[in-house]
Amino acid sequence: MSERVDAPMAEIAVFVAVAQTGSFTRAAEDLGSSKSNVGKAVQRLETRLGTKLFQRTTRAVRLTEDGETYLAAAQDALDGLRDAEQQLAARRSEPAGRVKIDLPAGFGRLLLPSFVGLRERYPKLTLEVALTDRMSDAIGEGWDVVVRIGVLPQDSELTVRKLCDLRLGLYASPDYLQRRGNITSLAELAEHDAVVFRGPTGRLRAWTVRDGTHIRELAPSPVLVLADGQALVEAAIAGFGVTQILDRVALPHVQAGRLVHLLPEADTDGPPVHAIISLGQKMAAKTRAVVNHLADTLQKTAG
Repeated sequence: MSERVDAPMAEIAVFVAVAQTGSFTRAAEDLGSSKSNVGKAVQRLETRLGTKLFQRTTRAVRLTEDGETYLAAAQDALDGLRDAEQQLAARRSEPAGRVKIDLPAGFGRLLLPSFVGLRERYPKLTLEVALTDRMSDAIGEGWDVVVRIGVLPQDSELTVRKLCDLRLGLYASPDYLQRRGNITSLAELAEHDAVVFRGPTGRLRAWTVRDGTHIRELAPSPVLVLADGQALVEAAIAGFGVTQILDRVALPHVQAGRLVHLLPEADTDGPPVHAIISLGQKMAAKTRAVVNHLADTLQKTAG
């Protein structure tokens, strides 16, 4: 097995400087070093390569044939590194590359169409999106951005940006209300079918409502229990009964006539929405572009 002759980049840079200036003294001045250090760096490189790179006289420093061969390769290598540095610098300033985003299922489907505009604005972005209601490990699973609804645990390894606040409201389909009658008070909810969400903890999620000046919880007897946020919306649209969902999720369906907003005066403040980003060096331009887009989109979808 032949011995490796890899040379430190610093020594290669010194060699190129000497070759370009034709002088150890001028190379040292250009590099902010001493003539002695420059000479020692070239000597170490020649020893490592097992050949002489320069012919030295009292009047001139000239490349040997091996030196000319090595200079061409060294310049190509340094040019490649400079190009890579420029590309990385451009990537930091211009959003480019893959961004992995984890979104809650129902909420994510609300945001998914908006990514068309994001891609039109930043065509060098590639998006990898997961829609799931399970809790993800932002760091362990390699996500760039994880969007979560609700209060978040304190974690020093994460940075969090609040995207918006939500409100909770009661909704049902026009077809259901035509069959079962309109709802004009909270008391009438007891006479109607309820579609209820089962949270990640396994508990049925009570409805939080405003009753005059008081906030209280209702525990309806469900005709359908679902553990998927999007399925909850779809069940309400299909006419299963009344459900409580987030205003941003319900809004496009209300506007399209698929859902009716019941008892708006009973709406309550819902959970906040946060974007979770793994801590590290300065946030990449691609990640910042996605987070800013999510915040802007949610501001525009306010009811």
